[in-house]
Amino acid sequence: MSDLTSPWEMLSELIAAENSDEVIKFLDTLSPPETARTISRLTGEEQLRLLSLLSPEDAADVIEDIPETQAADLVEDMPSEQAAAIMGELTSDHLVDMLGEMDEDASRAILAKMDREDAEEARMFLEYAPDCAGGLMISEFLAYKLDDTIQDVLDDLQANRSKYVDYHVQYFYVVDRDKKLAGVLRMHDLLFPDRETALGQVMLSSPLSVSDKASLKALQEFFEEHHLFGVPVVDDGRRLVGVVLPSAIEEAVNKRKTKTFLRLSGIIGGEEFRTMPLLSRSGRRLSWLSMNIVLNIIAASVIALYQDTLAAAITLAVFLPMVSDMSGCSGNQAVAVSMRELSLGLVRPGELLWVLLKEARVGIINGLVLGLLLGGVAFTWKGNPWLGFVVGGALAANTLVSVLLGGVLPLVLKRLKLDPALVSSPLLTTVTDMCGFFFVLSFAAAVMPKLGGI
Repeated sequence: MSDLTSPWEMLSELIAAENSDEVIKFLDTLSPPETARTISRLTGEEQLRLLSLLSPEDAADVIEDIPETQAADLVEDMPSEQAAAIMGELTSDHLVDMLGEMDEDASRAILAKMDREDAEEARMFLEYAPDCAGGLMISEFLAYKLDDTIQDVLDDLQANRSKYVDYHVQYFYVVDRDKKLAGVLRMHDLLFPDRETALGQVMLSSPLSVSDKASLKALQEFFEEHHLFGVPVVDDGRRLVGVVLPSAIEEAVNKRKTKTFLRLSGIIGGEEFRTMPLLSRSGRRLSWLSMNIVLNIIAASVIALYQDTLAAAITLAVFLPMVSDMSGCSGNQAVAVSMRELSLGLVRPGELLWVLLKEARVGIINGLVLGLLLGGVAFTWKGNPWLGFVVGGALAANTLVSVLLGGVLPLVLKRLKLDPALVSSPLLTTVTDMCGFFFVLSFAAAVMPKLGGI
């Protein structure tokens, strides 16, 4: 193997040799990003053989280093019994995320083969929306009863140290007989009191908590205000059901940003990786590009209506893309502001008139300034003031239209329960192109004798 330079070639050879000990040693030398990259370069058959060589615990460690979409596709191809053994070793948050990425039939088959208690817990987690506290919480926490003593806790920690070693333990929670959250213990509270002291005497009563229905935004605000290592999650009956960690909130926020970015970039249907099946990748891109073909045909039809005007003053062709592009930029600024205000709750979908009035003033000022600049360039270039009027006037008018549309479009789409991030951009582009072409060519047609066939 000395002549092999890439880690995936080395791993491929170890898999072919079916040397599980050497495979584990090699994987231990890789960082999580390197592990993900290496495994992604293996063939599908090699990936399945790799997981079959590893123990369920080691395989789960590998799975947690791979993007969830890829990991879910890989586990779906495994026999359900083998997949269930690996999934049972995942932490609760990873388990639920993985199941959520799978086909319903595959996840149902895996749950049927898992430990009954783990499967019931996973089904409970899956009932929550992914971006609420219930969907982000973990079940690996330590809770004790009110009448337990310090010695009881210490004995439990000692007896289960191998199980708890992977838990994110910063606090210990105290519950009553109905499993309702009663208090919280810090490490300090276990070290110094008498060993026979009941937890109810040393716990911090009325601890901070969040509802299992709390939104991602509410959780962000909670951790910004309270710098805790974790917060207990309670259901409607105040029963302790999980714990949310700050890292889970940060990861969820990053996922949401990534998903929005992908949608704005035209990747529909979730994340795309170059290791995915070719037809799947092609379909995700074509669903967006096909829609754009239709929208661009609509915009181009305006030019077809004024082809005689364009032929008589061919210089206009230079300015058509400039007018549409600059107006589109102005409109996208308005879209960005509206989407940001919607996310912060600063504007509601029904406040169209208020947004229109605010954007109109910006559109008039910016339109006049940009129109004067572009009109001045056109006049300087050709020495024809009417060309400057046509180009500058068209840009001013189209800028006003684009900022008005960009401001209200996300609100309208939100009200119609459509995704503003996905739909706003192509609609805005089409309308600004169409209006830009129309303004330039219709203004030119109105003063054609003055243009003198430039």
